[in-house]
Amino acid sequence: MTPNLKNLHPYPFEKLGQLKQGIVPLNKPPIVLSIGEPTHATPGFIGEALLRHVSGLSNYPTTKGIIELRRAISDWLSKRFQIPAAFINPETQVLPVSGTREALFSFAQCIIDSTTRPVVIMPNPFYQIYEGAALLAGAEPYFLNTQEDSDYLPDFDAVPEAIWKRCQLIYICSPGNPSGAVMSQSSQERLINLAEKYDFIIASDECYSELYDDETKPPVGLLQTAYNMGNFTFKRCVVFHSLSKRSNAPGLRSGFVAGDADILHQYFQYRTYQGCAMPLTTQYASIMAWQDEQHVIENRRLYREKFTAFIAVLADQCSIRKPPAGFYVWLKTPIADTEFAQRLFAQENVTVLPGSFLSREFAGQDPGANHVRIALVAPLDDCIDAAHRIKNILNTL
Repeated sequence: MTPNLKNLHPYPFEKLGQLKQGIVPLNKPPIVLSIGEPTHATPGFIGEALLRHVSGLSNYPTTKGIIELRRAISDWLSKRFQIPAAFINPETQVLPVSGTREALFSFAQCIIDSTTRPVVIMPNPFYQIYEGAALLAGAEPYFLNTQEDSDYLPDFDAVPEAIWKRCQLIYICSPGNPSGAVMSQSSQERLINLAEKYDFIIASDECYSELYDDETKPPVGLLQTAYNMGNFTFKRCVVFHSLSKRSNAPGLRSGFVAGDADILHQYFQYRTYQGCAMPLTTQYASIMAWQDEQHVIENRRLYREKFTAFIAVLADQCSIRKPPAGFYVWLKTPIADTEFAQRLFAQENVTVLPGSFLSREFAGQDPGANHVRIALVAPLDDCIDAAHRIKNILNTL
């Protein structure tokens, strides 16, 4: 076994299961808001496309995927991020992946040189795949604490030069999980300049980029920023996108990686041996999803409705705000986050995720402590019911 396995932490939902163990909640209908699994209906045309192309199951898919899918992705990137189509080559700058979770993990295994004391930088709190990928690639994680006083965004100027010199990869997540915070173009420009200076790669997790509150202000993407800077080849920039949140299709396991052609050429070679090509049926369904925006607009409307109703219930009881993007409420708790989650489950049968399960103590601080992550993925009535139950708990504290 690789010795790096011993460095892994228990996954947040394993810790949540242990936290709830032995607790018998009061007799109320359960409401689960702990996992970011969309429950809005998957668009019917996705299922129809799967059925139409079911004969594709008799063929081995290629690692690169069919050109029709890569063109659909390139067209979507161009329109969504205002990049002229000529600057996104579907042959060299796009790779379909079986959901971004596997890609975010395998990307680090491909690019990290473990012989050079590498560092992988990531936000804190963070999607746990970033840390696991770094540790199993033989790198040292370095955390950027994201807290309320910085609008839950990373401060790149706080990183010592010695860390930048060892950095081979940085993960960023915008909109952020769990805060929903959106990085500005100027912040991304700062990071791209640092990558140029210190020669590291930026992996931008943009899986929540299509779930934003203001229809007139979609979040900026890393490739968009690079293009606006004159970095027309997206040097050192790689983005990760998924249909899981955008199209309510987490079970489809469909996403893509795009950006720097030289990096993707090497990552393609790695993936050829990794053996995780997307099935043809999934590819054809994905084409339909990337070509349709109406279902995504409706998806945003549904989340906006839930945020408004949920916050209205709790606004007079606690400090709560609507995030600019995503589908999480990152709620501060008046007691330890683990105790709050336990009480909420025991007394109200509502499950949320303690923030400290998503973070690490770093530089004397744990930015996830005294927060819980609440995923507004349940139906509207359940979200409103959950808000009232959370209010009940807050009233007792």
